[in-house]
Amino acid sequence: MTIWNPPHISKIYEAVSAIADDRVLLVSENESHCTSTSRGKYYTTTYDPETNSIMSNDNTAYYTLNMSYPMIALLMLKNVIPYDPSLLEPLKNIPWKDINQQYKDDYDLGLDHYFKQLMPKNVSEAEIKSKIQTIYQYTYSLQLNYLGKKIKPPTAY
Repeated sequence: MTIWNPPHISKIYEAVSAIADDRVLLVSENESHCTSTSRGKYYTTTYDPETNSIMSNDNTAYYTLNMSYPMIALLMLKNVIPYDPSLLEPLKNIPWKDINQQYKDDYDLGLDHYFKQLMPKNVSEAEIKSKIQTIYQYTYSLQLNYLGKKIKPPTAY
C-alpha cells in the first residue's frame, strides 16, 4: 500500500479554518464534503479506519503525494486527530486560496502573511504555532494509506 506523505504545515491551518468556517459536512460516518475556501466547489473525503486509509478528490491529494487539508479536517472532526478548539476563532474566515495564489503556492510566505496581517492581535503567535505543531506531529504519526485510486478534483475556483 502507498502511504501519504505528511502535509505541509500550512495544511493544518487550512484544516482548522475549514472547521472554524463550518465548511466540513459529515455526510456519513466516514465521509465528508469540504467546501473550498473560495466556496466555489467541495471535495469529497473518505476514510476507512479498519485499513487506516483515506482519499480525497482535492488538488493536493490528486497532484502530490501529501495529505491534504480536507483529509485532516475530516480526521479532526472524527476525533482521530485531536485539536484545541481555541484555534478555531483565530483561524476563522482566512482566504487561504487567495493567499496561496498571491504567493504562487509558497505556503511559507502564505503563513507569514497570515501572522503579519490577519492573525488577531489578542492571540499569541507562539501559542498558535505550538498547537498547530502538535496537530502536525499527530497527523504525521498516523501513517495513512491511500484508499483506492486518486480521484480527479472538481474544476472551479
